[in-house]
Amino acid sequence: MTTRPVLTDPNEKLRQVSEKISDKALGSEELNTLITDMVETMKIENGIGIAAPQIGVHKRLIIIDTGDGPQALINPEITARSLRKIESEEGCLSVPGVYGFVKRHREIKAKAQDRNGNEVTFKARGLLSIVLQHEIDHLDGILFIDKVIRYTSPPRM
Repeated sequence: MTTRPVLTDPNEKLRQVSEKISDKALGSEELNTLITDMVETMKIENGIGIAAPQIGVHKRLIIIDTGDGPQALINPEITARSLRKIESEEGCLSVPGVYGFVKRHREIKAKAQDRNGNEVTFKARGLLSIVLQHEIDHLDGILFIDKVIRYTSPPRM
């Protein structure tokens, strides 16, 4: 178990689109080590989610923990979005000290693979929906500050 440094904005690596993880890589020691390191890093940083690009790895992998223990989601994608949106305050390990309100879909349906390659599908609402949307944005090079409608703490200059 190793913690890895979290990249902070501005850093062009945070703006890169991540690559899909191949079926061949599923269950590999390299992927399992990455998952373990990301879980450890997220815990040390007091996060509830982390995406691989935040530690400089451009693979479609996120870790989320909204209270039920950390879960690794490989190649996650949103398959359906509610029309209704909600505003909630967000922060980000890669944008320390900055918080703001973001409008996101109230409910989503998503699918991903677990660390063994099994497909996982779920409906998410509330905090889980917000965290999933936030972390999947990272995989596409999008930071929450790109979507802030109003800041609750001043953005860094």
